[in-house]
Amino acid sequence: MGLADASGPRDTQALLSATQAMELRRRDYHMERPLLNQEHLEELGRWGSAPRTRQWQTWLQCSRARARALLLQHLPVLVWLPRYPVRDWLVGDLLSGLSVAIMQLPQGLAYALLAGLPPVFGLYSSFYPVFIYFLFGTSRHISVGTFAVMSVMVGSVTESLAPQALNDSMINETARDAARVQVASTLSVLVGLFQVGLGLIHFGFVVTYLSEPLVRGYTTAAAVQVFVSQLKYVFGLHLSSHSGPLSLIYTVLEVCRKLPQSKLIGATGISYGMGLKHRFEVDVVGNIPAGLVPPVAPNTQLFSKLVGSAFTIAVVGFAIAISLGKIFALRHGYRVDSNQELVALGLSNLIGGIFQCFPVSCSMSRSLVQESTGGNSQVAGAISSLFILLIIVKLGELFHDLPKAVLAAIIIVNLKGMLRQLSDVRSLWKANRADLLIWLVTFTATILLNLDLGLVVAVIFSLLLVVVRTQMPHYSVLGQVPDTDIYRDVAEYSEAKEVPGVKVFRSSATVYFANAEFYSDALKQRCGVDVDFLISQKKKLLKKREQLKLKQLQKEEKLQKQAASSKGASVSINVNTSLEDMRSNNVEDCKTMVSPGDKMEDATANGQEDSKAPDGSTLKALGLPQPDFHSLILDLGALSFVDTVCLKSLKNIFHDFREIEVEVYMAACQSPVVSQLEAGHFFDASITKKHLFASVHDAVTFALQHPRPVPDSPVSVTRL
Repeated sequence: MGLADASGPRDTQALLSATQAMELRRRDYHMERPLLNQEHLEELGRWGSAPRTRQWQTWLQCSRARARALLLQHLPVLVWLPRYPVRDWLVGDLLSGLSVAIMQLPQGLAYALLAGLPPVFGLYSSFYPVFIYFLFGTSRHISVGTFAVMSVMVGSVTESLAPQALNDSMINETARDAARVQVASTLSVLVGLFQVGLGLIHFGFVVTYLSEPLVRGYTTAAAVQVFVSQLKYVFGLHLSSHSGPLSLIYTVLEVCRKLPQSKLIGATGISYGMGLKHRFEVDVVGNIPAGLVPPVAPNTQLFSKLVGSAFTIAVVGFAIAISLGKIFALRHGYRVDSNQELVALGLSNLIGGIFQCFPVSCSMSRSLVQESTGGNSQVAGAISSLFILLIIVKLGELFHDLPKAVLAAIIIVNLKGMLRQLSDVRSLWKANRADLLIWLVTFTATILLNLDLGLVVAVIFSLLLVVVRTQMPHYSVLGQVPDTDIYRDVAEYSEAKEVPGVKVFRSSATVYFANAEFYSDALKQRCGVDVDFLISQKKKLLKKREQLKLKQLQKEEKLQKQAASSKGASVSINVNTSLEDMRSNNVEDCKTMVSPGDKMEDATANGQEDSKAPDGSTLKALGLPQPDFHSLILDLGALSFVDTVCLKSLKNIFHDFREIEVEVYMAACQSPVVSQLEAGHFFDASITKKHLFASVHDAVTFALQHPRPVPDSPVSVTRL
């Protein structure tokens, strides 16, 4: 419902205080171009729906060029290797490859212990996947292979399906190791299948749901898990197998209880010369068979038990690899294809699993070494894998008597970088406390619930936090920055002044089902008007007035009947006729009172001066306070989509504010949002595209020129 028609500065000033009127005269609200509402903008710009590209038609095309493009896309080595600058890059890649291999050798042996496997399988996992990634990967600097976080995730699976002890009795170590190798290799195949499948369907964006605070909190907690798992090797203790929630706590308590039983430790030479394995029962690496193992088919019967863990490991491994890959790509000026990275990692794990490797990703420490020692391409990775192959074939026996405590020490030293991430707590406290909350929840859940459940809890919590943050966005009333067409929050910009007679309201987030009610409540609160109270009071007064009229009508009717009984029949007929005329007149008066919008529409069309006189249903006539503004503008520039709840909420805003004689306009909607408004049948006879403007300044200028509803449009709208 709008205010009484006004067509000039004199009528506008009647709605404002003297001070506001002076302010309005001092400002010159005009546009160097015509005012643009949505109808004018669509006509001027010849707006139409953007043509949809059918990507699937391109995928189904079959030609030699298409086949070649697919081959080069999924086998990148054919693109960059023929252009490899031998003179410039070969020396750096050679030195980098040897440096990484020297580092990869002890890490491979050590991380196999984390996975609960014999150390030699860490060497296998440092050869096959690395060479496969050389062929299919797109990052030039990451070092693919064994990684502590992946290994401890694999170890939690192998220990749960092939435990260390059963009913407090030791089982055969050879059979146990064989069972764990089968579980780990089958898990690697399943992880590879997940990654290849997700990559082929272009599902690389899934990693976007793992924010940086989540990944850093998760890897820090995993580092703590790794550290605790190595205490039994450092102190030479035999611990019970713990898995599931709180397993870390149980392990720490058992280590503390058995700490007096710890053994002295030596290096390889001392171990071999003094026979520590036999004299002091110090665990050593043991037999490292020379040569490669033949391929083995995965045990498909384990798929149902491993599918959940496989998907988690696949996502975590890809998240670590792509985050590091993008860091190096940005630093050196090239592009990493996230979908092809999924395929490359998947093939590395798939083929590696067939050759009895466990799931791998990329190592942070080795990747930094590969870059800092002059590595320029994955030729460095190929060289490191060939060096590992030499160790497997000829030099493996040299590490037979290496104590496992030394490998545990290597693992703990390599955790230094991840454990330093504990300092994130201090930096996030200063920078962003919502991200700090994600970090802490991820860290705590991973410590208490183990790696798989911890990741699930972390992802769910981070997504819920996003929803909660959109439920509580920043709401603001905007004012005009002097001598500009820019509008900013009056609470933040001291020079930004509200336009007299106009309220401009903005939300920093899109409006949808989770926050639509909060949006409406914040709007009514920031406008400084108790809209619901005014509407309810108006309805009560109108209802009361109607009841009084009916009572008066009944009283007059009763008097007429009494008078008719004392007169003749002819007089009675005249009285009854007069009474019917009165009833008809009263009904017409009620109709005029309840639906003033029709009268205003007629007055606008006819342009008659007497239509400006207020009828009996206005707030002023009812003795209710009037808002100090005649127009409300909703800045919808933050809207990215609309749903049915948003549509209903906007319609109700139009209805409620028109009930208190304030006209509503919208501004700054993007084209996709306008299309969704049309598809949701938002526009009708009462709300048209004339209420939607290209910018806030267009809407403000129009509202000041027309301090009432849009001309030639009805003002009544049904509340939903």
